[in-house]
Amino acid sequence: MLNQHLTRPLCNSQGECQGKAMHKIAIVGRPNVGKSSLFNRLLRRRAAVVADEPGVTRDVKEEIMLYENRRILLMDTGGLWSGDEWESRILEKAEMAIHDCQAVIFAVDTRTELSSADFEIAEWLRRLGKPVVIAGTKVDSYKHETLTTELYALGFGEPISTSAEHARGLDDIMDAVVKHLPEDLEDVSEVAPIRVTFIGRPNVGKSSLLNAVTGSDRVIVSPIAGTTRDAIDFEFNYAGTRFVLVDTAGIRHRPVDHIERYAMMRSEQSIEKTDVIFLVIDPFELGDHEVKLANLAYESGKPVILVFNKWDLVADEDLKSLEKELDRKLAHLEFAPRVYTSAINDYGIHELLAEATKLYTLWQMRIGTSEMNRWLEVWQMRQAVPNFGGKPLRMYFMTQAEIAPPTFVIFCNRSAFVTRAYENFLRNRMREDLGLPGVPVRIVWREKGPWKRKAERDADRATEAAALEAPAKGSRKERREAKLAEDAKNA
Repeated sequence: MLNQHLTRPLCNSQGECQGKAMHKIAIVGRPNVGKSSLFNRLLRRRAAVVADEPGVTRDVKEEIMLYENRRILLMDTGGLWSGDEWESRILEKAEMAIHDCQAVIFAVDTRTELSSADFEIAEWLRRLGKPVVIAGTKVDSYKHETLTTELYALGFGEPISTSAEHARGLDDIMDAVVKHLPEDLEDVSEVAPIRVTFIGRPNVGKSSLLNAVTGSDRVIVSPIAGTTRDAIDFEFNYAGTRFVLVDTAGIRHRPVDHIERYAMMRSEQSIEKTDVIFLVIDPFELGDHEVKLANLAYESGKPVILVFNKWDLVADEDLKSLEKELDRKLAHLEFAPRVYTSAINDYGIHELLAEATKLYTLWQMRIGTSEMNRWLEVWQMRQAVPNFGGKPLRMYFMTQAEIAPPTFVIFCNRSAFVTRAYENFLRNRMREDLGLPGVPVRIVWREKGPWKRKAERDADRATEAAALEAPAKGSRKERREAKLAEDAKNA
């Protein structure tokens, strides 16, 4: 049976995983034959965007899966011989992906007749010289098995009937694939890389930045907004540290169709799973949408790096005024580090992953309790605590409850006395004095002492009063019985 997939890739861009080779398998075929659906079924999760129209997948999407003690990097490619403006670039990316593959799954739609594109893809695969397994897709029942007989004409032997919708033929297709793979005898590594996600509005330069960071043409870059249709993961090794770089679809203020709506949801899911966020901003198009994306990134609790792309286009005389405008609009993220980049001339590119590594380390830092409470006393002397009618806020003790993000619990007399301004003051002091610059910090307030005991007594009285009043809402018999019980109690 198919093993549960690994949620985070374990290998670098060279296919190495702590000295162990990664097996690479690509799924190819013409547009809309069910490649992405098969890809999702083999992984047992919706890793790729699927829609009933051609051209949804353009870049190569990679995910790790395990099958019979083999680590497999499964790749979903764009539709080949599509006949549109993306055809040459999709073919180029697919050929790059297949170059290091041990085997190829050739997906062919059994519901339609073989087309000239199917034969051209077959000839192309023969030229590449890779082992090919034919997957006849959309064979939803045994009654349709005869539909695969036509696929023998492609020249790759016996086709395997599959149905992504009904999960048919998955083990058959994987058994045929692993015949071309050596067996892995070592245990699976538990060390996961740092996951970094690029987010931003469409056409802001996220794909260009990923290509510049990796020094490759890993993803398709085009001036047409919306070129990237799904989140694309790329394993990469930088200065001895392993990363997974995630290029997401541009998040629009209002998606124009259901594909963009689903792609936006996938981008938001990528934020939840990531370790560090690169918020890519075009300095010439900074508006309310970027502010909303900044809020989304901040609320996730992940370290955020503001990446101002296309900085080479800013004129020298406009630098000061533009930086001042950026400070004003992104005031709530003033703690977040900034990197000014240009994907065209590689300006600032090397700072990105160095900054991400530093923030990731701080994000998982744990502070000693004694050190925190020494600083808590200093902060109360440095800034007067809020005072309400002669009753000041008293902070007794502080401890760190969690990491990633660092979460601090402060025990106080009344949490209602805490003002937003004072909490912001404490949050800034934590970043500065506890050595957490650029990291989102969360504060949780807990009451203790007389006020807490009074609140508990008040809550108990309210519960008792509610219990006494509850029978009055019942029937006449219930009210009469409750009155007799009350009289007996008072007698």
